[in-house]
Amino acid sequence: MLVKTFSAAVMGLEATTITIEVNLTRGVMFRLSGLADTAVKESYDRIRAAMGNIGFKPPTADITINLSPADIRKEGTGYDLPLAIGILAAHGKVDAGKLNEYMLVGELGLDGRIKPVSGTLPIAIRARAEKYKGLIVPCENAREAAVVNNLDIFGMESLTDVVSFFNGSENHYQPTIVDTRKEFYEQQYAYDLDFADVKGQESVKRALEVAAAGSHNVILIGPPGSGKSMMAKRLPSILPPLSLAESLETTQIHSVAGKLPAGMSLISQRPFRSPHHTVSQVALVGGGATPQPGEISLAHNGVLFLDEMPELSRSVLEVLRQPLEDRVITISRAKYSIQYPASFMLVASMNPCPCGYYGDPTHHCVCTPGQIQRYMNKISGPLLDRIDIHCEIQAVPFAQLSQMQTGEPSAAIRERVIRARKIQEERFKPYKGIHSNAMMTERMLHEFAEPDAASLDMLRMAMEKLKLSARAYSRILKVARTIADLAGSEKVQSMHIAEAIGYRNLDRGDWAERGI
Repeated sequence: MLVKTFSAAVMGLEATTITIEVNLTRGVMFRLSGLADTAVKESYDRIRAAMGNIGFKPPTADITINLSPADIRKEGTGYDLPLAIGILAAHGKVDAGKLNEYMLVGELGLDGRIKPVSGTLPIAIRARAEKYKGLIVPCENAREAAVVNNLDIFGMESLTDVVSFFNGSENHYQPTIVDTRKEFYEQQYAYDLDFADVKGQESVKRALEVAAAGSHNVILIGPPGSGKSMMAKRLPSILPPLSLAESLETTQIHSVAGKLPAGMSLISQRPFRSPHHTVSQVALVGGGATPQPGEISLAHNGVLFLDEMPELSRSVLEVLRQPLEDRVITISRAKYSIQYPASFMLVASMNPCPCGYYGDPTHHCVCTPGQIQRYMNKISGPLLDRIDIHCEIQAVPFAQLSQMQTGEPSAAIRERVIRARKIQEERFKPYKGIHSNAMMTERMLHEFAEPDAASLDMLRMAMEKLKLSARAYSRILKVARTIADLAGSEKVQSMHIAEAIGYRNLDRGDWAERGI
C-alpha cells in the first residue's frame, strides 16, 4: 500500500515542502531514498522502538520510503514523526484519509514521546503558504509555530496522540492559539538593566544615545573596570522597541538556530549577543555541515557585543567587514549557498594597550611602544573605518562612585531615541530597506546631510589632521545627521559636525600622532 505524508526541510530561513512516500510490500527489507543524512537514516530504529513501546507491532514487510524532492538534502530528526505515521498508515493502523491536510514534524523518543525540533516557525509559514489545514508539532514547539495565523497548530506529546488524532479523535484536541499582539506588547520593556545604575560617564552615555538613535556602530576604549561592559549591556534598554515585523523576522532566525526559549512564541526585545573571544569564524558567521545562523545573524535587529575585541583572532574580526556594509551575510559552500539577514549594531570594547592602562592618570602603563602597536594592529584600519563612533572612557573617580544619586534612567533616554528614530522613519519612507541614518547611501547623504561652508572647512581640517578615509567622511556625516535629529534640527549644522568629528578620535593617523 502506498501512503504519503508531508513535512518540510529548512534551508537558511526558508522551508521547502517534503513529500514522504511510504510503500509496503511483501518482504523484510527497509529502503530509504531521497538524499537523507545519517540522522534521517537512523530514524527507522527509533520508530521501531517507539511503535513497540506504545503497543504497535512494527510491520513485517518490505518498506520503501522516498523523500521527495530527491535533490534537496534532508537533515535532522524532525522527520521521525511523519515517517512513523506514514509506516503505520501504510500498515493499516492509521486512517490515511486526512494525511494530505496536515504537515508533521517531530523527533521520536524510544518511549514514543515527541521531542522538540528547531525551525518550526519557517515550517509553519510554509504550511500556510501551501494551504495545509494544520501542522502537528511537539508540544514544546506549539507556541512558536502558533505565531502563524490561519493555520491550526496541534502540539502533541506522543505518537499515540497523533495516531488517535488521525483515527477520528481530532475533535478531542484543541489547536494552540497565541494572541500575538498582546504577548508582543506586554513584554517589550521588561529590561533588568538600566542606565540609572551608571554613575558619571556622561560623555559615554551621550555617545551611546547617539549610536542608538541612528543605529551606529560604536567602540568603547578604556582601562579595566571603567564600565565598558556595564554600559554596553544596558544599550538594549534605550533602543526603540521592535516592530511586529522585526519581531517575527528575529524569531524566525532564532527558531532555525534552535535558540528560541521553550514556551516562547515571539522575541519581543532586541537581541543582545555577546560571544566569547574564542568564537570561531563559523560560530560568528554561520554555516557548518548543517547550515545554521551564526552570532552575527542572531544579533539581527539587535546588538552584537564583542568584549575585549583585540583578543578575537584577526581572521574572525575580518569577516565582520561584509555584513557591516551590506547588512546581510552570504555563506557559500560547495553544496549550498545561503543568505542570512545581519542588520545589527556592533558594540565593541577594548583596552588601550595589553596591560590596559595606557594614558590612565592613576596607573602606570608597563607596555612598550612595540607591544601597544601590535595590540592595536589586531584591529585593521578597514574594520575600524566601519565603526562610526569611537569613544574613550576613563575610570569613574571615587567621589562620583560614592554618591547615592542615581543617573538618568533608560526610559528618559529611550524617549529621545524614539523621537529621533521617528524622524528617520518619515525621512526614509520612500526608500525601501532604509530605516536609520546608518543605512544611508552616498546619494542620501547629499540630500539629507549636506554640510554648509563652515562645516566643510571643519571637515577638511579633520580629514587632513586625522588622515581620515572617504568612508570615515561618510560616517561622520551620518553621525552628524543623527545628532541633528536628536536636537530636532532640520539641517546639519557645524555644532553637529563638530560633535561627530569628536567621535573619530581613534583613527590610525591619531594613533601615529600619539606615538603608538
